[in-house]
Amino acid sequence: MPEPKPAGVRLALPVIAQLLFLSMPFLAAGTIRWARGWIWIGMAVFTFSVFFVVARVKNPGFLKTRLGTRMPTELFDRVFMTLYMIALVAFFVVAGFDARWGWSTLSLGWLYAGLALHLAAMVPLGAAVATNPYLEGTVRIQSERGHVAVTSGPYAVVRHPMYAGVAMMFLAWPLVLGSLWAYIPGALIVALFVFRTANEDRTLRRELAGYADYTRRTRYRLVPGLW
Repeated sequence: MPEPKPAGVRLALPVIAQLLFLSMPFLAAGTIRWARGWIWIGMAVFTFSVFFVVARVKNPGFLKTRLGTRMPTELFDRVFMTLYMIALVAFFVVAGFDARWGWSTLSLGWLYAGLALHLAAMVPLGAAVATNPYLEGTVRIQSERGHVAVTSGPYAVVRHPMYAGVAMMFLAWPLVLGSLWAYIPGALIVALFVFRTANEDRTLRRELAGYADYTRRTRYRLVPGLW
């Protein structure tokens, strides 16, 4: 039986994966002399650092679950993960190609708007990281950990605050990168999270004790007053 990887190795693997993704826009752009690309990189590093600190202080169990490697067990989640990875690569490639060939142009005012929207998205994301010890990359009932419905903090406002924050980020990033065309794969990613949210809700209603009662108190999934 193979020995488990040291924590440092398990932390390094997702960091390396993130670095590969962060390099994709520059590879597509064909240059590293891209100011908006570097602003986006700095924003991403800042966000990761903030969430890491929040998790270490408020929710250390989050790091353990996120560093664990699990394949999706639900069919809808396997479909989501496959399409999400394709759309994510497309997002970075389209943004890079847009920077290379100048398909669209956005002024600095839109860059500031994108940065503001990204910072706003960090609020529900960070609150979810601080509050929910059962956050994982896949949808499953964690019976081995005594999984219960989390109803406090941002979960008293919407049932899936982390997905809400991610969706906001994919609406912000094209503005930061200066690419209107990136909204095409970006909109697909947002639609995929809506799809995942609806199906995850059905799974939790069916399998997680207390979740159905929670949905009667917290009516909205992603957007308060809308859905």
